[in-house]
Amino acid sequence: MTLAETDWSLAGMARRRDQYFSPGLKKFVPFAEPISFRRGRGQYLWDEAGNKYIDLLGMNVCISVGHANSAVAKAASAQADELPHCTTMFYHPVPLHYAEELAATFPKGHDWVVHLTNSGSEAVDLALMMARAHTGQTEFLSLHNAYHGPTAGAQALTGIAGFRQNVVQVPGISFVPEPNLYRGAFGNKIDSYLDAIEAAIKVSTPGRIAGMIAETIQGYTGIVEMPAGYLKGAAERVRAAGGVMVIDEVQSGVGRTGESFWAFESHDVVPDICVLAKGIGNGYPIGAVVAKREIAEAMADKFMFHTYGSNPVSCAAAREVLRLLREENLQKNALEVGGRLLDRLGDLKQRHAGIGDVRGKGLMLAIEFVKDRKTKEPDPELTAAVFEQTRQHRVVVSKSGPDRNVLRLVPPLCLNDKDVDQVADAFEACLSGAMKG
Repeated sequence: MTLAETDWSLAGMARRRDQYFSPGLKKFVPFAEPISFRRGRGQYLWDEAGNKYIDLLGMNVCISVGHANSAVAKAASAQADELPHCTTMFYHPVPLHYAEELAATFPKGHDWVVHLTNSGSEAVDLALMMARAHTGQTEFLSLHNAYHGPTAGAQALTGIAGFRQNVVQVPGISFVPEPNLYRGAFGNKIDSYLDAIEAAIKVSTPGRIAGMIAETIQGYTGIVEMPAGYLKGAAERVRAAGGVMVIDEVQSGVGRTGESFWAFESHDVVPDICVLAKGIGNGYPIGAVVAKREIAEAMADKFMFHTYGSNPVSCAAAREVLRLLREENLQKNALEVGGRLLDRLGDLKQRHAGIGDVRGKGLMLAIEFVKDRKTKEPDPELTAAVFEQTRQHRVVVSKSGPDRNVLRLVPPLCLNDKDVDQVADAFEACLSGAMKG
């Protein structure tokens, strides 16, 4: 069989996608017309026609230290040349070094162990299973509007209808209101959100639970940060009911928030289990469950592995990501550049009534569009119009939120001050174009 020459034409790609991709992937297309990216470098992307964009999506929050980072590519390539895959049936030093280095980034005073997976969704499924095995309980709590992934367990923990297939979901999941300070059920009353956890345990479970999962900052929900005191209070109530606290850092980890390497560190809480993926591999497929040893021990007597988990190529890349994050001070850059970008977005809000809220921390930011600031009625139509304009002004973002009225900004952590000015000017032009349209 002779391989066809790679066809970079949009028409050719659209035809093959429609004919050969599963229909389940059709929804995962952002723009009205298809777009293709041929190459990237740092925080920038170039489409098939050679147009340059600022990537504010980080290829779905996967790019942390920059597209086509030469150091990461070199580490992965060197490992691929030597041995591209080694099952966990056999010992290999690269995954073991990475597990050691990853565990060292977690709070001291605990015996952390690492189970490497292929993706964040697999990691969430494993965390759910691990919590149930450890506690001997099945009931689990998750948050309204949470997103944890499309696989069976992760989808069951996802509180957004648009991400749940019309099939029987994994049982034993109850949802509680997310503490959204902008439009949450209880406003800014943190105690009321915590009371809802206690109420759910009393009325939706036998009184004993396996655990609760929460993102430190809800990503697909539209960058909704857990307010101060909530995660600590939630963990206390969950542990009092016999459960463990699972923190999902798939989107918010590896310095993205700027304040701390893992976002939970800013909340005075230590998870029992933590789920990681996306930015830890900078585009190479890897996920991880980091857990306290006594919890992970519950799964020691039976086989539990992922065929490509602990892949040495991905682990070599992930090791280099950890090094670059430290040596290039990307966490500090996220804090400083993200702060300036948030200020510029706040200025836009002052001059455009359609913006109801701008929020976030570090380089995990959002713009929420509303029809009326008082009622906070979502405006998905304006959001879609602004979003379509971003393509013309060469910035890459994503529509997000349960009502699709949020633009999510999660760029590579190497975004710089010059980019901030260009992004702010682009959004100004996008808003003007959307209003005219």
